[in-house]
Parts: sequence; structure tokens; C-alpha cells
Amino acid sequence: MSHKFDLVFERSTKIIPENIWKCWTVPETLMKWFCPRPWKVTECRMNLIPGGEFYTLMQSPEGEKFPNNGCFLEIIPNKKLVWTNMMTSGFRPVKEDKMGFPFTVSLTLSAENGMTHYRAVVSHSDEEGMNKHKAMGFQEGWGLAFDQLLELNK
Repeated sequence: MSHKFDLVFERSTKIIPENIWKCWTVPETLMKWFCPRPWKVTECRMNLIPGGEFYTLMQSPEGEKFPNNGCFLEIIPNKKLVWTNMMTSGFRPVKEDKMGFPFTVSLTLSAENGMTHYRAVVSHSDEEGMNKHKAMGFQEGWGLAFDQLLELNK
């Protein structure tokens, strides 16, 4: 179920949930696929506990750096990962939102008939933030990143 300010990305794959989970929860692996090329992640830190840090530093093809501070909210291994950019580690509120829109991501993995259903719901606080994220190429970007995740699991 999603809300009117949510963006949803869904795919199915033959890759088992445990392998997708590793792509999301091992910093060195996440850095290989997390943003669409030619962008890249040059740093990643995560503490997989509720209130734990989820930090990535993204770099544009021109070398511009974009830090992303976040906080894990819920972790159910191989099934569900929830984080937000509205808080940093220890559930501390962010001072300012660098992305230009606050959001919370709920990623779920479910095994069904030999396939894994991959569903990401990105919740925004208002229509403006959702539209800004959509205009950045949400579907295309998440799709390219997902394809890169699949490449790692061939």
C-alpha cells in the first residue's frame, strides 16, 4: 500500500533475497551499484541497527560530491530495510536536508514462486518533494541502479 506522496519501484528477479540483501547491507558491495553510472559512490558507512548510520557520498561525472546522511529505522534481514534522510545516527534530526526533499525508503524483498519480488516505496512529506524526486529521474535512476545490482549477481 502506498500514499499519494510515495514513489514506488518494483521488479522481480531470480536472484535470491539473501544476495540482494548483501548488495544493500555490505558497504563495499553497495558502492559498486547504488547510483546509476557514470555517477558513483565513493564512500559508504552503515551500522545495521535501528538508529544506525546510513551514509553515502555520491560523486557526479564532473567530480562534484553529494553527501547523504541517513538513519536506519527498521531491519529485518533478507526481508525489509527502512531508512530515512530526515534523521542521522541515533535518531537525531537532520539540521538541513541536502537533497532538497525529505524522504523515507521502505525496501521489501519477498520470495514468490522461485522469484524475488523487490519493492521500494519512497515516501515524501509533500507533493512538492515527491515531484522534485520524480523530476530527478526516480524511475529511470532506480531502474539503472537495480540493473547494476543484477550485474553483480551474475
